[in-house]
Amino acid sequence: MYRMMVADYDSPSYFVATAAVKLGFFKQEGVDVEFVAEYGAKHGPERLRDGSIHFFGGPAFAGTRAFPAWKGIKLVAALAQHSYWFMGLRKDIDIPRGDIKALKGLRISSSFAFPRTALRHMLIEAGIDVDQDEVRIVESLPSKSESHSRDGIKALQENLADGFWGNGMRLALAEKAGIAKLHLDLRRGDGPQGARLYNFAALTMTDAMIEAEPEVAAAAVRAIVKTQKALKADPSLAKKVGDELFPGEEAEMMPVLVARDAPFYEAAITPEAIDGLNAFALANGLLDRPLAYDAIVATGLKANWQA
Repeated sequence: MYRMMVADYDSPSYFVATAAVKLGFFKQEGVDVEFVAEYGAKHGPERLRDGSIHFFGGPAFAGTRAFPAWKGIKLVAALAQHSYWFMGLRKDIDIPRGDIKALKGLRISSSFAFPRTALRHMLIEAGIDVDQDEVRIVESLPSKSESHSRDGIKALQENLADGFWGNGMRLALAEKAGIAKLHLDLRRGDGPQGARLYNFAALTMTDAMIEAEPEVAAAAVRAIVKTQKALKADPSLAKKVGDELFPGEEAEMMPVLVARDAPFYEAAITPEAIDGLNAFALANGLLDRPLAYDAIVATGLKANWQA
């Protein structure tokens, strides 16, 4: 039995990996996988390193926390294309959508795991002096649940922040509650030039497992591709998974978010995506030099992206 963990299992981008297990697509490929319903941003890469999980779905750069400079791991497939983080602002803040300079003086809540790296990078690229608190990044309130979908709502309701940075579920719930509005959507063109190429959601495996069990690695990629196709064809499949993992409102919302993001559900990892990832990694101290495409991507599995 193999084990899968994702960085945040209410994220519509990582959800492809979750659904690949829960909807039976790994099993169709002859691979038995258990989904570990924990907040994988906390220790997922480290558990990949110690062998207690075999697949990690999360930011393409996430594995470098336990495998510096991608040494010992590879990205085997994209779960979804492009940077997928959003910024929501309190509804009564009157600044134009997408205006990053207008954020000066505000407090933005973020998880201090992977999202904070992207938020800080984006603000700096937009000319904000984060070190001088032109925008204050504050940590999300601790969650008692493994799901962090209500972090944005809590940050605004408890006056911890004026806005929040997070995945599509956090924004959708805050919009539905009537307390937030969309300010930035990197995937769809907001932010500094090139922001949509900072990152993408990816499935990561160790080099050791890819080499020792290439048939399992190939089957994993095919399972991801089948899941992407199935969710594109019928986003309502997401509710079946949501009913098992989320509280009611999140389960109802997931098919809507999957339908919205379905055009980005493609497994191919492009050279452009790796160029963007290299630039992001260099700027944030994850690399000291750019890496070749095949140093990050499991190129031997590319044929399965079109399975």
